[in-house]
Amino acid sequence: MNNLQPSAVFAQPVPGTIRRITLIGSTGSIGTQGLEVIAAAPDRFAVAALSGGYNLELLAQQAVATRAPAVGSANPDLDALAAAIQKAAREAGADVYSPELFAGPDAAARIAGFPDADVVLNGITGSIGLAPTLAALNAGHLLALANKESLIVGGQLVKQAAAPGQLVPVDSEHSALAQALRSGTPDEVHKLIVTASGGPFRGWSREALRDVTPAQALAHPTWDMGKVITTNSATMVNKALEVIEAHLLFDVPLERIEAVVHPQSIVHSMVEFIDGSTIAQASPPDMALPIALGIGWPHRVPGSATPCDWSTAASWTFEPLDATAFPAIELAKAAASASPTHMAVYNAVNEEAVEAFHAGAIRFTDIVETVDAILQTYTPEPGTLDLDSVLAAEAWARNAAAKRLEAL
Repeated sequence: MNNLQPSAVFAQPVPGTIRRITLIGSTGSIGTQGLEVIAAAPDRFAVAALSGGYNLELLAQQAVATRAPAVGSANPDLDALAAAIQKAAREAGADVYSPELFAGPDAAARIAGFPDADVVLNGITGSIGLAPTLAALNAGHLLALANKESLIVGGQLVKQAAAPGQLVPVDSEHSALAQALRSGTPDEVHKLIVTASGGPFRGWSREALRDVTPAQALAHPTWDMGKVITTNSATMVNKALEVIEAHLLFDVPLERIEAVVHPQSIVHSMVEFIDGSTIAQASPPDMALPIALGIGWPHRVPGSATPCDWSTAASWTFEPLDATAFPAIELAKAAASASPTHMAVYNAVNEEAVEAFHAGAIRFTDIVETVDAILQTYTPEPGTLDLDSVLAAEAWARNAAAKRLEAL
């Protein structure tokens, strides 16, 4: 079960040395917060490499500020990346700086495999994070994984590539589980409880959800996230992915993983043990804490986040999830049990449906209904599970989703 025990096979970076961190998705939410964590602890961390998307101006500013030895961008224009870095250096009054540059769709994977790193923080959103995840694992780096989709989509492929202890979760829920699991042995674990804020539509009926607007879906009550993750939180698809991620990370059967609504988002997840004890990890919602713990694992970083104020009265509530209004979790459990590639289809169709919803083409409830409909028509191809088979399942799913969404 829990592959994050301190006695794990994978050799952790040497304690007391400065860890060199590669950030994948450095211009996104997790990436920018990761850079803040690194900057706040220069005695512990340094930047080894950066990979970002199409925001060349921000990526160049990050590169100049950190003097990253290698920089990659999804933008295929290598000259544009070089020019942006030169411009940022001039504006910052920095010395001449010429990092190794990578550009194009494979830049993130090449940066993830960059040799001069101890830890790779994968903060990309979506299944495009799978190739960088595999590259980081194959390069022998400790992988701090915020890109849950790569584990969901890659499943057993990712687990086979990872040595015991090489994969460390960064999602707040899975970081909480990893911390709580250290309170007992694997055979003492009875249940994992993954908490959910309930999103902006807690208590809404299935019928009321039909008329939700994109603006409403993006109004998350607790977390500041990107479009896809925030929408997934509103549909509970994000929580569904987290349940499957917990299953894959900690080898706990799906029937012993439960989602519970906790609107205050203070208890990030819990582990119930066989003797009736439940261990919870609690802290105010701040991704700096799980990011710092992820890149510093298994060591804690002092002052990563503000703790709970125990001198002030507070109430924490928990309530069951309405599976009728939000069927995404049960749908994901069924998909994960069906075949190694069903979750690749689930995730790909959801990504297509989320885009269609924000384009005004479908209703809010059509997102999960489309995932369900496509899964019912999916038959896995026989053969060996590898990256090509996963990508083929994704491609089929996106094509099938496009046809259905066009009809809707």
